[in-house]
Amino acid sequence: MHARAVAASTTALLGTVTLLFPASPARAAGGGGPVVIAHRGASAYAPENTLAAVDKAAELGIRWVENDVQRTRDGELVVLHDDNLRRTTDVEEVFPDRAPWKVKDFTTAEIARLDAGSWFGPAYAGARVPTLEQFVNRVERHHQKLLLEIKNPELYPGIERQTLKVLSNEGWLDRSHLAGRLIVQSFSPDSVRTVHELKPAVKTGFLGTPPVSDLPGYAGFADQINPSYGSISTAYVASVQAFTGPHGRPLEVFTWTVDDAATAQRVAGYGVDGIITNRPDVVREAVDG
Repeated sequence: MHARAVAASTTALLGTVTLLFPASPARAAGGGGPVVIAHRGASAYAPENTLAAVDKAAELGIRWVENDVQRTRDGELVVLHDDNLRRTTDVEEVFPDRAPWKVKDFTTAEIARLDAGSWFGPAYAGARVPTLEQFVNRVERHHQKLLLEIKNPELYPGIERQTLKVLSNEGWLDRSHLAGRLIVQSFSPDSVRTVHELKPAVKTGFLGTPPVSDLPGYAGFADQINPSYGSISTAYVASVQAFTGPHGRPLEVFTWTVDDAATAQRVAGYGVDGIITNRPDVVREAVDG
């Protein structure tokens, strides 16, 4: 099915939902360049996916924050990139007999005991792995916007519905948030499609670089195609943006992970809508200058 036909049928079902979404995040922000998204928070300057990284992004004046969601043994959603706890916590010291230290094998209370900051630097000793509720509440406190990634959905059946429930409970599925403060993305097309089917009003993104020939299918359930920066070109970005997504808008491109000025300027020249970065201050200066 052609992407624009899919969009037309979806829009008819959604009624006025299409009106919630600005034409593009960059234009909505009032600038001509791409928006800048703090990857796992401002993770070059504070431990990734912690509340401190959200705070640092806010301190730098960055409006968009990206994070990653996993699920604990007792069914809580926590914000952590890896599916195990070794790299960014002291789990091996606290629970030496629990290898391979997978997130899904630990309860929320056990994870709350871990130090998720000392690995980054002594100034962050004692930082904790936040729950999704804690994370979105901190983003809300700073009036920021959230690019939420559902990680490893194959490990956590039903995580899409659960994520949406948490977002709803915390007030993130109301009109004001849906109008431009929330995007849910995943590397799994099935997961993105599930989010779209469960809550069509939520803006969604697929992480990857699908062939142009496959884009009509993605345009039925994804508002964005979000590829790594090394896999794109001006032609590819233009090809993506030529399709209309499920909310009647051109598909957008948020690219990752760009941390230097020269690369930021190059991908901005490709016409991307957003740049995901560990160094949001560097990228912002490069694309706004």
